[in-house]
Amino acid sequence: MTKKKQHSKKDKSYELVGPAQKPGLLATLRRNFLTGVVVAAPIGITIFLTWTFIEFVDSRVTPLIPKQYNPEEYLQFSIPGLGVLVVVLSLTLLGALTANLFGRTLLDLGERFVDRMPVVRSIYATLKQIFETAISQSDNSFKEVGLIEYPRPGLYAICFVTTNTRGEIRSKVGEEMVSVFLPTTPNPTSGYLLFVPKAEIQILDMTVEEGAKLVISAGIVEPDYPRTGASKERIEKALAQWKKPKDDDKTESEEDQEVEEPQKENLRALP
Repeated sequence: MTKKKQHSKKDKSYELVGPAQKPGLLATLRRNFLTGVVVAAPIGITIFLTWTFIEFVDSRVTPLIPKQYNPEEYLQFSIPGLGVLVVVLSLTLLGALTANLFGRTLLDLGERFVDRMPVVRSIYATLKQIFETAISQSDNSFKEVGLIEYPRPGLYAICFVTTNTRGEIRSKVGEEMVSVFLPTTPNPTSGYLLFVPKAEIQILDMTVEEGAKLVISAGIVEPDYPRTGASKERIEKALAQWKKPKDDDKTESEEDQEVEEPQKENLRALP
């Protein structure tokens, strides 16, 4: 127990504090149990999801392999991941075939056939555009993590910056805009596409991966702050890139002026 003792010496008071009490047996067991859960839960869930995916693919792909080419017929036991391996090899071979003239010709013929089907062609065109965009921009799909006021002033939400807004939306609004993806919690694969003025978005110091963890965990897993100097330089570089005008962000009047300047120079050069 904590004991307090006071005595006067030159009108000063002193407080003597005893040693802190050790946690009880139940508190120690509870702490150890929660520590074990924190360590084991991510590992166990990752293994479970990976194994479930492998079994799902194997159960649907392995029966399609001819018996003379199926190694399980000779080994007399199942090979985990065989279906996944077959899918990876098939997709790689398909990509190699479509890279040459013969493969592109077959692909064009197939797309012409699909274009004649009213409903199927719309679905195919949409899915093709989505996959081409996702794969071609997989390295820089999300540039930065931003903070915007949503759904009303005074409330803030995490968003991911995709690109500078261009085209018709930029010309209609009349100011510099940013296209952002506003994810939902705890499933960040769904969300909203928003066009936000650059002046109304705050670029955060966290990385895209850290922002995704913050969204998935509903704010439980937060990155460390303040950041190191390297992260600050990255943010300053991103802000400088935003402020730098691009050719795609030029208005029609600016483009017309650039076209007229060489024409004027040519007229001055005439005798």
